[in-house]
Amino acid sequence: MAIVEVGTNLPCAQGVTLTSPTSHATVHPFWQNCHGEHHNHFWSATDIDEAEGVRAVHRAFAAGINYFDTAPFYGATRSEKVLGQALKDLPRSEIVVSSKVGQYGNPHTFDFSAERVTASVHESLQRLQVPYLDIVLCHDVENVDLTQVAKEAIPALAKLRDAGLVKAVGFSGLPLKMFTKLLDLVEPGMVDMVLSWSHCTLADQSLLTLMPHFQAKGLGVISASPLAMGLLTNRGPPSWHPAPESLKKACAAAAEHAKNRGVDISKLALTYALRAGEVSSTLVGMATSDLVDANVRNARQALGLDPNPNAQLEEEVMKEVEEILKPCQGQTWMSGRPENN
Repeated sequence: MAIVEVGTNLPCAQGVTLTSPTSHATVHPFWQNCHGEHHNHFWSATDIDEAEGVRAVHRAFAAGINYFDTAPFYGATRSEKVLGQALKDLPRSEIVVSSKVGQYGNPHTFDFSAERVTASVHESLQRLQVPYLDIVLCHDVENVDLTQVAKEAIPALAKLRDAGLVKAVGFSGLPLKMFTKLLDLVEPGMVDMVLSWSHCTLADQSLLTLMPHFQAKGLGVISASPLAMGLLTNRGPPSWHPAPESLKKACAAAAEHAKNRGVDISKLALTYALRAGEVSSTLVGMATSDLVDANVRNARQALGLDPNPNAQLEEEVMKEVEEILKPCQGQTWMSGRPENN
């Protein structure tokens, strides 16, 4: 499997500035990501088809995808290496490259000290074979003391931004409480964007409640995992998925209902995420070039760029699925330290 997490855009889609007015990274409403929507091989560096990963990135770029996101944690640095191989053949000025700091694999550790964060960016630049990174995110910060992230990691990244090695700085995580808590700790102007995952989906639309807060601070917002780490798929989530059983059962029932009506719930989930217009960009896993093709086709239809012969049926089933999921709407799971949830 490819393990490069990618964001995307369609060539005819309007670009959206993702950062504060002082920075320059721009992405668009559509995305690609190659670490896989299930997130189930972030920690493994053994099941990666590097050639297919490179093909997937090239196919994505040819289809109009310009935002590529990865992390040293994914595949214990192999994600960055594979993406770096693919990016060598792409025009640097036409792509947005994003990576992360603070979380590392083999062994799994967190380190948001200023020294480690600074070294991590330089290591990512080498693996990705690029002179600068458009975006760097502190990775899954709910797992640590947020004070260190605010007082060490983010200022260190801001210095790299001033030096031209990074264009935009932000952080990622699952618990929504963590976002407001950390933003209250950082100095004004330090953060350009945030990345939230599994909170802008058919089953959990709670990210939208925080959009006014983010917009008031001038932040770009990336929404990842619109399929909720496999919950909103016919295949279902991996066995280790941390969602409560009530949510798993509701999503399984919704997927079965959509399937019986002749509609793939993954397409409905993707359509919903892409139409959440307040979000700057959406990230989803695309592990193969075939999956890139399928997602681009579905996304173009969702955005009204290509005709969809099943549009009426899919709109009907979307409403039916939302009714099935309504009792569990907004349910989530614990991630990281209790005080950050």
